[in-house]
Amino acid sequence: MEEIQSQSDHYRSSSSSASSPASRVPSSNFFYLRKPGSLRQPISFEDSPDWDDTDIEVRVDEGGDSINAATTPASPSLSKLNSGSLPSPPLPERAVVARKISGASLAWKDLTVTIKGKRKYSDKVIKSSNGYALPGTMTVIMGPAKSGKSTLLRALAGRLPDSARMYGEVFVNGSKWHLPYASYGYVERETTLIGSLTVREFLYYSALLQLPGFFCQKKSVVEDAILAMSLGDYANKLIGGHCYMKGLPRGERRRVSIARELVMRPHVLFIDEPLYHLDSVSALLMMVTLKKLASTGCTLIFTIYQSSTEVFGLFDRICLLSNGNTLFFGETLACLQHFSNAGFPCPIMQSPSDHFLRAINTDFDRIIAMCKNWQDDHGDLSSVNMDTAVAIRTLETTYKSSADAAAAETMIVKLTEKEGPSLKSKGKASNPTRIAVLTWRSLLIMSREWKYYWFRLILYMLLTLCIGTVFSGLGHSLSSVVTRVAAIFVFVSFNSLLSVAGVPAHLKEIKIYACEESNLHSGTFVFLLGQLFSGIPFLFLISISSSLVFYFLVGLRDEFSFLMYFVLNFFMCLLVNEGMVLLIVSICQEVYWSILTLVSVHVIMMLSAGYFRIRSALPRPIWMYPISYVSFHTYSIQGLLENEYIGSSYAVGQVRTISGYQALRNVYDISTSSSSKWENLLVLFLMCAGYRILVFALLQFCVRKKFPGRRFFRCNRETNNPR
Repeated sequence: MEEIQSQSDHYRSSSSSASSPASRVPSSNFFYLRKPGSLRQPISFEDSPDWDDTDIEVRVDEGGDSINAATTPASPSLSKLNSGSLPSPPLPERAVVARKISGASLAWKDLTVTIKGKRKYSDKVIKSSNGYALPGTMTVIMGPAKSGKSTLLRALAGRLPDSARMYGEVFVNGSKWHLPYASYGYVERETTLIGSLTVREFLYYSALLQLPGFFCQKKSVVEDAILAMSLGDYANKLIGGHCYMKGLPRGERRRVSIARELVMRPHVLFIDEPLYHLDSVSALLMMVTLKKLASTGCTLIFTIYQSSTEVFGLFDRICLLSNGNTLFFGETLACLQHFSNAGFPCPIMQSPSDHFLRAINTDFDRIIAMCKNWQDDHGDLSSVNMDTAVAIRTLETTYKSSADAAAAETMIVKLTEKEGPSLKSKGKASNPTRIAVLTWRSLLIMSREWKYYWFRLILYMLLTLCIGTVFSGLGHSLSSVVTRVAAIFVFVSFNSLLSVAGVPAHLKEIKIYACEESNLHSGTFVFLLGQLFSGIPFLFLISISSSLVFYFLVGLRDEFSFLMYFVLNFFMCLLVNEGMVLLIVSICQEVYWSILTLVSVHVIMMLSAGYFRIRSALPRPIWMYPISYVSFHTYSIQGLLENEYIGSSYAVGQVRTISGYQALRNVYDISTSSSSKWENLLVLFLMCAGYRILVFALLQFCVRKKFPGRRFFRCNRETNNPR
């Protein structure tokens, strides 16, 4: 108890020192629990200058496709923020200046976003938000969890889901228009990278997918993106990220995801949580890199949950949200001044972002309630009694009547009263080029990821070797017919079941597709063709190697044409199986459920394939119709048996012989026609095409909803008349 008492005295003493000088003590009871330790001196507002409006000069370059906004010399507040109380890390002295980017001004007025069923108490996620972003600056959207940060960012980028409705006005260079392709980049909070490629290879393939022109023209774009994100030391290193493939640290991986969008040299860059899962050092390095990128002229808008004092000093403007309400929009130091004017000054030795979140995060009310329950014996924590809802209302009311809100409205009027040049699309790579790029990239990935591909080939060879040795030496007597049917059934069924080893690779391909398709870097048709063409060499290698081992160990018909049909039949079986795996993975979206579903489907198909019970004797509801007709095992096994037994004869005694069909008809249902095996092969081909058509429809309508892409909205000022 004495230890608890001493700690409470320490917190109280530190909090009392944080409230000095006395003139800055708020009227309401506001208590902070802070970690002890010495930090930098806080910003002092005693001699802060008046907050003047920042003038903007809009200059249109002849022949350009964007607007260049040159601000007047930095305001005293911002210069003081970057050089005085909140120092920001300087850029390296010998750093190479990246190529200038022509930015674009972005302004939003009375922006409201509603999502049906998003919240229990209200479907308004964003409520009448106003703000702007200028070229060469970093505008951060800050707030606690579920405050609407990502929704506002998606609304500005035109990437809201179908269930959302947006009202208000969004201006790009003063015009009510959306951002065309390649004029902006959007980086998700969690992006999927290809770990088996180097940074330079990954960016080069991304440039080939996004931009038109020749291959050699993309190299300079990639090098500029590497320079802009300070990835020169990691350009030739594997991205990694697998348990068996070490690669880049998490901070550098985040840089790579941003650099992927920079290959198009966008005018505006949206980033959702650039500091997501980064430590303090990586976060600071990331923000310094983004600050350097903004200095090239790009307009940066990103969300952030909280930051250190050094990172906070790099921001140009802050949009502070809580429960969808805008509590402040303006320059960074003006936000601190706003909290001080509202009666909540930032205590000494506390990060400004921590101070903001402490004041407006409703989750702290639960902490306060817990602290009050601990005052039975001691009243040390009884002063933690501020209601967060009161603080939010106070800050919102103070901001609406403040000079900062008026300055923001004045700037929005200046940015929207005159229309600048509309941003133009830079063109796209053609679909044949994208298919070729995706095919070659997938082949390169297959050659490097031994766990998903080469190890899978080894498993096929080992299983085939086991099956072949078990059924070796059958001969061609009549008594070997039943055993040979069992060998073919086991070969087809068990090798098809090994496709579960490719589930992680297919799941990764789906995630990469969803990430690239959301920014129109790829397409569903392009992805499926590239995936099919890249998988054909690998599947053919499996089919010919496994077929040769099985064919000669078991001792099937010794003719080249029959051997080639066996290889072709098994190859089509693998193609159909890969399409089914891709379909199941697209539905389940998880490794565990995908493997469980795939194994269950294979078992059901094997039961109805006609081996355990002749197909004509199966129960007609469900098992015969439709399962036996849907099972690709049925057509593959039937074609292989017809290839082996149609046209052959077996001796019965010394005089009499019977045909292969007569010897097999009591064991398995096959046709007497010599062309029946080719009909079964055609059915397998149609099933291969059918599965990929189903995958196309599923990716087009289901997966794209889970990963919302570019969906542009026309905004209307009347909130009761959405378009």
